[in-house]
Amino acid sequence: MNKAGGTAVGLSGMDGRLLMARPNPNSAQLGFVGDVDRVDPTMLHPLINNGHIPVIASVAADEAGQSYNINADTVAGELAAALGAEKLILLTDVAGILEYRDDPNSLVKETDIAGVKKLIAEKKVAGGMIPKVNCCVRAIEQGVSTASIIDGRVQHSLLHEIMSEDGLGTMITA
Repeated sequence: MNKAGGTAVGLSGMDGRLLMARPNPNSAQLGFVGDVDRVDPTMLHPLINNGHIPVIASVAADEAGQSYNINADTVAGELAAALGAEKLILLTDVAGILEYRDDPNSLVKETDIAGVKKLIAEKKVAGGMIPKVNCCVRAIEQGVSTASIIDGRVQHSLLHEIMSEDGLGTMITA
């Protein structure tokens, strides 16, 4: 980001107690994997207001100081909600949510929370896409207007998503 002209500032969720963690219910099997317990974005406001781009590692500690690794998409969604973001965009290595997992031409361009829950119940959303979709739903439930899952391998995908009416991936709304 700095090389491209931005002013990135590297942080972790542990810095300034930006994120507080709790153990994931499966942490006994997974090791030190956690979930976001709460977010305090206070330290981010001066950085953002001064033109800096916070780059946040998805590591946080619990009240006792134990560190946990947290899913990065989940952290992004929680931060978007805490910052009052209008839109959450997740860059991934697939086109978005597919109606049929093995058919790249079955992209779901837009859906709402009920539609996403139906896709999960029908097992059309599975594997690594579930945490992405769940964090989008949670962010929207906390006030983010829309969440999109787009293919970061496509050149200028982020610009296309932000600047065009049609977007590239899947947009989820309330």
